[in-house]
Amino acid sequence: MSRVANNPVQLPSGVEVKLNGADLTVKGSKGTLQLSVVEGVQVSQDDNVLTFAYESDKSKAMAGTTRALVNNMVKGVSEGWEKKLVLNGVGYRAKASGKTVNLTVGLSHPVDYELPEGVSAETPSQTEIVVMGIDKQAVGQAAAEIRSYRPPEPYKGKGIRYADEYVRRKEAKKK
Repeated sequence: MSRVANNPVQLPSGVEVKLNGADLTVKGSKGTLQLSVVEGVQVSQDDNVLTFAYESDKSKAMAGTTRALVNNMVKGVSEGWEKKLVLNGVGYRAKASGKTVNLTVGLSHPVDYELPEGVSAETPSQTEIVVMGIDKQAVGQAAAEIRSYRPPEPYKGKGIRYADEYVRRKEAKKK
């Protein structure tokens, strides 16, 4: 059984946590995030340390999940989250402008992806996309949706992949 809930969350300087019944609000330099704590899980704050407790064995797993979510919120409002995507293929390019990412990935038409609220993107080069935000789930979902337009294929390696993703290559057909 995991012991994630036993580890306390250290709050860095500049991060405020407010507990209001079952609602938890984390406020930092980059923004504010909210979470509704599940019934059966208690969150307590002593100075700059958050601790998590559970009432029964059924809520033990949710205590660990809640601790992980709160830790991600604290990191998000203090440092932020980012996912890097790399485009690999002849003529594949991306351009971020405002809340839209324009993709040219070998389809018959260019694709315009509208970024969700609280998520932004940069294109340091034509073949790189950096998706940033304070909510880890929203950043990961936006990166996954951009990747889904042209996932990497195993024969030539063309497509949109995460910067830390390894694409296992296959050998081509033999005559």
